[in-house]
Amino acid sequence: MMARQPAAGDRLSNLRKRFFPTPLQAALSLASLALLVTLAWKIVDWAILSAVFTAEGGPAACKAAEGACWSVIANRWRIIMFGLYPYDEQWRSALACLVVVAMIVLSCLPAFWTGKRIAAVWIVGVALFYGLMKGGVFGLRYIGEEAWGGLALTLFIFVSTCFIGFPLSIVLALLRRSELPWISRVTGLIIDSVRSLPLISILFAFAVVVPFMLPGWLQGDKLYRVIVGSALFFAAYQAEIVRGGMQGVAHGQEEAAKALGIGYWHRVSRILLPQAMRNALPATINQFVISFKETSLVIVVGFFEILASGNAAYGTGEWTFAYVEVYAFIALIYFVFVYSLSRYGAFLERRMAVGAR
Repeated sequence: MMARQPAAGDRLSNLRKRFFPTPLQAALSLASLALLVTLAWKIVDWAILSAVFTAEGGPAACKAAEGACWSVIANRWRIIMFGLYPYDEQWRSALACLVVVAMIVLSCLPAFWTGKRIAAVWIVGVALFYGLMKGGVFGLRYIGEEAWGGLALTLFIFVSTCFIGFPLSIVLALLRRSELPWISRVTGLIIDSVRSLPLISILFAFAVVVPFMLPGWLQGDKLYRVIVGSALFFAAYQAEIVRGGMQGVAHGQEEAAKALGIGYWHRVSRILLPQAMRNALPATINQFVISFKETSLVIVVGFFEILASGNAAYGTGEWTFAYVEVYAFIALIYFVFVYSLSRYGAFLERRMAVGAR
């Protein structure tokens, strides 16, 4: 039977009980509502009604206005989105961003949840992104990683971190559950050591310190060293999430599989991991969201990701007053990606009935 929808009278009664049960609470509720309405009006007036949107007029028109100066976005959006990437080749960076977004969207569709299809999507997507960004093939001009920047670099670091870190986290979680004490203890020491360090220190170590410890042929480009450090940090945290999901699986299932003579890899891949990942789904989505936001930390080691590009957009003498608008625009970009990830996580939870008992 369908649940009865609450009538309008019931909703009003519940509203009175929650916000107006006593004269004092009614006064506080009305004061809070008035404050929220005032703040909302101030924001709308600043951001829309009194704002400057057109690129014409430049800084002078913005300084004469009382609202936001969105003119800085209209004039400097290329720097924010593409960073140091050559101006006449920025179409490649934009197309590379679309490739990454399409790759992520396809990976989220249930129709592609098979090993071969996911592998094909990621291999083709990464190859297209790398070919577009770096060039040197199909007549595209070669552009080194030192010129990459903006949103494309942010997405590349995020996707690469998750692509390397997620499988590594599963390996670390399985090793920590090993029945051999020396394997489980060494793995636990590695995980706890990485988790005890701030990400900035790990990025700095991989960008600056590691080259002094490795021979020249093994050092690689600084961007890839930073990605490896970020992936290791992601894997350490995600390994504990996966291990927690494994602990939520009834121990008797694994014992029954052993009694039936099912091999280790079949027990792990067919029984343990599917249930563990289902249990760990909410925390896993949260870890992906955190990793996307943490891409901004690479600015510390000299990369021109979207936050550094935003700093450069208003860093010139004529636009230094418009930093709030630039950061608001960058925050909107982060919000779109993070909110999409969180909503997809909620969809997966409903589809897999996570937490339903």
